[in-house]
Amino acid sequence: MTLSAAAQAGTNESGSTSGKQSAGMGDTDSTFVKKAAQGGLAEVELGQLATQKASSEEVKKFGQRMVDDHSKANEQLKQVAAEKNIDVPQQLDAKDKATKARLEKLSGEQFDRAYMKYMVRDHQKDVAEFERESKIAKDPAIKNFAQQTLPTLKDHLKEAERIAPKQRQAERTSGQ
Repeated sequence: MTLSAAAQAGTNESGSTSGKQSAGMGDTDSTFVKKAAQGGLAEVELGQLATQKASSEEVKKFGQRMVDDHSKANEQLKQVAAEKNIDVPQQLDAKDKATKARLEKLSGEQFDRAYMKYMVRDHQKDVAEFERESKIAKDPAIKNFAQQTLPTLKDHLKEAERIAPKQRQAERTSGQ
């Protein structure tokens, strides 16, 4: 999430939405929802890219799992956000667009390595954020979403960490 989006997530928001949000939750809950929604969008779009561009069947399957799991989580999060009057992003932010553009230029094993490296790093951050929110969230629905989604994210991280070294090994054995 960009800094400006984070600032907008705070009390500077105009209209009645801000008043409704502050009743049962803190700004951190609202910011978490927006960041989670942004991250979920990126996971789906990058996963779709992986299903098209990956050379490894394992990376393609991982990409499809990202599309499936994060689409489902995104729908759950949209429902929570709607109940809490939180506007969630509908498109990638500049950072995620840049990542997607960088990955689109790669192909074959180069794509596989870069995508899996990014997935490991991204899911490490996601797990940390969801663990934190599952403990400190003030709003019960947001806390519940974080707690329910966390095991899936941990599983994604474990799988990404398992696949990523294979991509580095493939690089070494192919002489690139």
